[in-house]
Amino acid sequence: MNSSSRALALVPLFAALLAVFGLIPKIDLPLGVPITLQTLGVMLAGCLLGPRRGLQAMLLFLGAVALGLPLLSGGRGGMGVFFAPSSGYLIGWPFGALVTGAAMAWLPTGSPRSAAASAFVAAMLGGLLTVHVFGVVGLVTLARLSWEQAVLGTLLFVPGDLVKCLMCALVVHTVARGLPDWRFGGRSAR
Repeated sequence: MNSSSRALALVPLFAALLAVFGLIPKIDLPLGVPITLQTLGVMLAGCLLGPRRGLQAMLLFLGAVALGLPLLSGGRGGMGVFFAPSSGYLIGWPFGALVTGAAMAWLPTGSPRSAAASAFVAAMLGGLLTVHVFGVVGLVTLARLSWEQAVLGTLLFVPGDLVKCLMCALVVHTVARGLPDWRFGGRSAR
């Protein structure tokens, strides 16, 4: 199998990883947006697959959800999830993977330590900041919250998402040590 085929095979694998993260029970908040582990999958897809393949993995996953597969935490699926208060976050996942992957491709990854530090920064930019911007817009649009309420509401998720950024960095560090030729952020071969 050539490297292009391998990279393409990773797209459904990461979509499946996101589904596995959805098996971990969600924690419901009064805001109407649950705390889940699935954002970690967004971060990992961007860091490990790069912007294009990470985006594709998220679109594949969300397409399966739209078809009704209960892949979101709590066994949710179907078109209704895209009209719920949490839909802005879901719509932000492909963009989060895209930004994470682009940042990871630009940041240094020459050693396991630098790859991990870059993954933390990339995950913060894409998996945290980008996804939360979309989430706030969704809360304002669909939950009819004020901008201030939406921003304050999304801040509830930041501590947990920082832990996910750290977990992403640890996974990238492990991959960099075990597979030193891995092309983080989808960079071209050196």
